[in-house]
Amino acid sequence: MFSHVVIWWTKPDLPNAADDLVAGAQKYLRSIPNTFHFHVGKMVPSSRPVVEQSYQVALNVVFADKQGHDEYQAHPSHLEFAKQCSPLWARLVVYDFE
Repeated sequence: MFSHVVIWWTKPDLPNAADDLVAGAQKYLRSIPNTFHFHVGKMVPSSRPVVEQSYQVALNVVFADKQGHDEYQAHPSHLEFAKQCSPLWARLVVYDFE
């Protein structure tokens, strides 16, 4: 298995950015082939001090292998997502692991 996790901090001057980013991921990324699991959502507040809570949106996509991930990255829908939705975020961090 290969996991691709993206964490976004949206632009504070765009009040609907988190909702728009989730909607954009659903629209452009969910149907890309080779995804074993797809989940995108907004940060859930927690009283636990070890839980990171400064971000607004997270994405978790699981593939059978790195090749599936690499094909996902080059897919036209992924490129369109980046083009359409990048104005919504101020920062992102990516975690890829096997």
